[in-house]
Amino acid sequence: MQGIHQLLQNKVLGVAILCWFVAQTLKVIFTIIIDRRFDFTRFVGSGGMPSSHSSFVIGLANSVGLTEGYDSTIFALSLVFALVVMYDAAGVRQSVGQQAVILNQLFDMSDKQSKVWRDYDKLKELVGHTPIEVFFGALLGIILSTVLI
Repeated sequence: MQGIHQLLQNKVLGVAILCWFVAQTLKVIFTIIIDRRFDFTRFVGSGGMPSSHSSFVIGLANSVGLTEGYDSTIFALSLVFALVVMYDAAGVRQSVGQQAVILNQLFDMSDKQSKVWRDYDKLKELVGHTPIEVFFGALLGIILSTVLI
């Protein structure tokens, strides 16, 4: 019980989770404004504006820096972790999404009963982020963590 109580009292973790939640909520709002439709999957899905991955990890790193000091080892660790996650979100995962678009086009043009495609569904295309989505996610994380810590 004490461990759960301590976890719930962890302000740095709470702020990081709030950064993720706000970013995911903004995705739903932007979908309503831009596409004029409510899509709940935008709340739990990856990809889109702003990057909740970036908001989450930069919110965490900035919160650690504000509470433990920007010269602390734990801040350095959390910042390196954040940079790796953001690089992955904008680089590797963005490429995966682009490849999914091409594979889905091949799937649409093919005989879906052939042995090659029989056991597969269309791939999720919105997987990664553009650099601007990562930037605004990080900016959101910095702003929220600075205000809340």
